[in-house]
Amino acid sequence: MTDQEIAVGNSTGKVPDIIPIIPLFEAVLFPRMVLPLVVDQEESIDLIDEAMSKDRILGLLVAKKNSDRIPFPTDYLTKIGTCTTILKMAKTEESKSQILVQGLNRFRVIAFKRDETFLKAHVKYLHEDDTKDNEVEALMSNLVALFSKIMGLSPGLPKEILEMSRSVREPGILADLIASTINANLEEKWKILEILNIKERLEEVTRLANHQVEILELGNKIQNQVKGNINRTQREYYLRHKLKAIREELGEEDDSVVEIKEYKAKIKKKNLPEEAKKEANRELNRLSRMHPSSAEYTVASTYLDWVTSLPWHDSTEDNLDIKKARKILDEDHYGLEKPKKRIIEYLAVRKLKPDSKGPILCFAGPPGTGKTSLGRSIARALGRKFFKISLGGVRDEAEIRGHRRTYVGALPGRMIQGLRRVGSNNPVFMLDEIDKVGSDFRGDPSSALLEVLDPEQNSYFSDHYLDVPFDLSKVMFITTANILDTIPPALRDRMEVLRLLGYTEDEKVKIANRYLIPRQIEENGLKPDQISFTKGALRKIITCYTREAGLRNLEREIAAICRGVASGVASEEVESAQIMVKNVHKYLGPEKVFPEAKARTSMAGVATGLAWTEAGGELMFIEATSMRGSKNLTLTGYLGDVMKESAATALSYIRSHASNLGVDEGFFENNDIHIHVPAGAIPKDGPSAGITMLAALVSLFTGRTVKKDLAMTGEITLRGQVLPVGGVKEKVLAAHRAGIKTVVLPEWNRRDLEEIPKNVKKEIEFIFADKMKDFLDVTLGKYKL
Repeated sequence: MTDQEIAVGNSTGKVPDIIPIIPLFEAVLFPRMVLPLVVDQEESIDLIDEAMSKDRILGLLVAKKNSDRIPFPTDYLTKIGTCTTILKMAKTEESKSQILVQGLNRFRVIAFKRDETFLKAHVKYLHEDDTKDNEVEALMSNLVALFSKIMGLSPGLPKEILEMSRSVREPGILADLIASTINANLEEKWKILEILNIKERLEEVTRLANHQVEILELGNKIQNQVKGNINRTQREYYLRHKLKAIREELGEEDDSVVEIKEYKAKIKKKNLPEEAKKEANRELNRLSRMHPSSAEYTVASTYLDWVTSLPWHDSTEDNLDIKKARKILDEDHYGLEKPKKRIIEYLAVRKLKPDSKGPILCFAGPPGTGKTSLGRSIARALGRKFFKISLGGVRDEAEIRGHRRTYVGALPGRMIQGLRRVGSNNPVFMLDEIDKVGSDFRGDPSSALLEVLDPEQNSYFSDHYLDVPFDLSKVMFITTANILDTIPPALRDRMEVLRLLGYTEDEKVKIANRYLIPRQIEENGLKPDQISFTKGALRKIITCYTREAGLRNLEREIAAICRGVASGVASEEVESAQIMVKNVHKYLGPEKVFPEAKARTSMAGVATGLAWTEAGGELMFIEATSMRGSKNLTLTGYLGDVMKESAATALSYIRSHASNLGVDEGFFENNDIHIHVPAGAIPKDGPSAGITMLAALVSLFTGRTVKKDLAMTGEITLRGQVLPVGGVKEKVLAAHRAGIKTVVLPEWNRRDLEEIPKNVKKEIEFIFADKMKDFLDVTLGKYKL
């Protein structure tokens, strides 16, 4: 290693040509200048310690990029830097040092060298030619004058620097001194450090000084423009005016002006309806007169965002290929012929009359029967966008009609929000759980839905937020409900109700094989060859582990079995599993549902009825007994008023026709009668259990037993008539699930057999009667029909 001579103060000194290197971030150090540095990298601290123990010489190179890599990449460093000497060093913490360095001379890196721990470089020191001519002296004089202006406009700079600049005679030192003092970015200072020609360096520093003077004078001008208006409450206002003045000087437009131009272009491009266009332009005129910082400005701009982003004329093209649509519907759902038929009819009408309005359909039925998923399938079959709105628990009218634009944060209702989200004006809207809409002091959402679901009115639907009509007539609305009784009559009248009733056991087996099992195999990470279900196993799961009209619990049980098999496969205990009747309990545990067929018994005073619930049909057992007493009637089993009245009607009919029915008339004088309906924790009501109560009482009084594979339903009167009842399909399906062989129905319900699946009709004998006596003859074993 050889030493080179460089100027150190007023003399010369020798420095090594291989020196340790430290990257310099966010700063540039010029020769003769002093710079404090904070060093927190362990490698750099060790390097400084070594330099302090030797000659205190360091090389500083500007880092063009930052990097966390250790060692620091040399290709990120400049090639020209400053050789420095460490004046002072202090360790503030164990992992941090502060040093004060003074620049000595520029150097150029010939080659980087890295020993075991530190980055070093072989350098060549660059010497300046300080020869002055007239042009150099003129540049120096002009630069000192500019610097004097900068000092005058910058009260924060120490005045001693100005006196120092006036006393400097070397042009290179003067350029470096002023370059290190003025406000310039890192890249500009780094370029000045690399300029070796004195004249070029003075010219570049003069250019930067001129730019700094212009900026400071402009700032002073802006300060004087707004100084008279400023006070404590106007600070924000002042800053905005200052920004505006800067933009005017730079020839830039205000953001609010640009935003208003963008809104004008959007309104023109969107081709809004006349009324919407008029309202949008009116709001835009208001916006142009507002200050961007006002709350009203935000309200107006948000409104324009909504108006210009809605699909006023954007529609998706309907898939009018009826065969393809039918294929899609059949792929997604098994059965459900009525809804599928209605959708195909709608497509046929659309094909023949393209401007026809969409139907308002209501899918009503027990949970888990496929109402919501059918809506998605319909959207896919039509080639339309799908949007689901859950109405369960909604109590605020503004959820449907939107909020009025009287406060920040107001939004349109869910209808308009849904249209914006799907981006078309003819989607399929699924209004889920419409029977669970509530009302309170905020309004009645079901009343707001009257306009939405009326084809004669929804072409001019008015949202409170938009305050202009929007055409909803192209939207296909589908609603879902478990029960229709809670839907207001006016709203129910606007919908075409399609009942999705429960599935038979055979249908559930087919649906499980076609849809549920493949889906759960995929969701639980299994392969089709790793698990299989026999039909017997599926039937056992359906009858012994679920009791429902739909399929949700069935899918849960299948998922539980798949998880059990997946656990065995993952732990390499089994390679595959076949689910059979004998091993279902291994995965699902003991049976959860007590089969209704086992609960039936043939004894006097017991009859089997059929009931309708929100979850589908159910078997209902009615038990009657008597004891010594004084003509009292006791009713238990959590019965409603209507069922209690049916029991009283049945008893009155028997007493008035005792001799015809073979009942001892003196029986009632000395006995109390108790009627009980099991499952006492479940509320029960309705008139359809009347005929079952009658049969149970007559059975008790005469000792004749009701056949245990026979069930019945019907409303009774004191005149001996049997009136029709509802929910026949659900009740018959429940009877079929329980293994009932004979069902006795009112004569007027004969027409309801059209809805019963053919396989159920084959397995159940149906008997109809319209007189209570005829019912009794059938149910108590004496056929007269």
